Amino acid sequence: MNSNGSEGVEFGNGNNKVDPAVLAALPEGCTVVSTAAHGKSFWAKTSRIHVELADGIRQSFFIKVISNDTGRNMMHSEFESMKAIHGIVPDFAPRPVAWGTFRSDAETHFYLCEFRDFGDEMPVPDDFTARLAKLHQNSQSPNGKFGFHVTTYAGNLPQLVGWESSWETFFAKSLRHALDLEIKAKGPDPELDALLPILFNRVIPRLLRPLETNGRSVKPSLVHGDLWYANSGIDRETGGSIIFDACCFYAHNEYEFGQWRPACNRFGETYLTAYQKHVGKSAPVEDYDGRIDLYKLRFNTHVSALFFDNMVLREQYVSGSLSLCIIH
Repeated sequence: MNSNGSEGVEFGNGNNKVDPAVLAALPEGCTVVSTAAHGKSFWAKTSRIHVELADGIRQSFFIKVISNDTGRNMMHSEFESMKAIHGIVPDFAPRPVAWGTFRSDAETHFYLCEFRDFGDEMPVPDDFTARLAKLHQNSQSPNGKFGFHVTTYAGNLPQLVGWESSWETFFAKSLRHALDLEIKAKGPDPELDALLPILFNRVIPRLLRPLETNGRSVKPSLVHGDLWYANSGIDRETGGSIIFDACCFYAHNEYEFGQWRPACNRFGETYLTAYQKHVGKSAPVEDYDGRIDLYKLRFNTHVSALFFDNMVLREQYVSGSLSLCIIH
């Protein structure tokens, strides 16, 4: 999936050449001073581009480069996602600049944004959740529905984000899509086959339908879509929280927190408590924990599909399905 050696891809080691398509996306009249590998990605090459503007000021940009058709879709997904977030809460995300295809190689694609320097520290709960709540509350679905206008990718796998008026319907289709990807990656599972009818016919309606009945409704909120701790940080220049690597869609705001329950999570109860100072739990409140466990299942399923050689991940989502079916 990584870039395939095209000219302008090998950043660092004194190289100051970039592909003409990338150069055209940089500020007009600037000169590329240097490039350097920067950051980490499972799926792409990530680098920093240092430029000198026409007025002599130095500026830096972050670039992600990947190959093949899936890579093209991933770069488009990230650009549209980060553009949506930046448009609502500009100080919460690096400004996206462009995405496109190399002129020197039609199989190599890129995503370009402003460079924001950050460390490994966890964001401050109050600042981070205030910005996240602003994203959720101030976002408006363009048609009042759940979904997104382009297919977004979590890792190198697509999410099902077709527009739906009902959150229950949208979530069930999204989870079914993730399950199909997981089963394609790892093969069928007899235990899961027995659980799925219960999960879809009883558990999902039991936990999600009350959100949209008895006069209740769910606001479609823009969610990051993969907000685990490694996709967040603290801007070293401003001290403010930032997020990146988004795969957005309009969802129930609480969906975001399903990613905070898996074992790899560092967003603990302190963050949830801080968020709920801004946005309370949806009614019925007594179903909150069940809903978050259901949303967690969606994340675990997709991750299991991504890392097809890790059977522990399958065990986690089968166990999660069993728990939901027993409790609800």
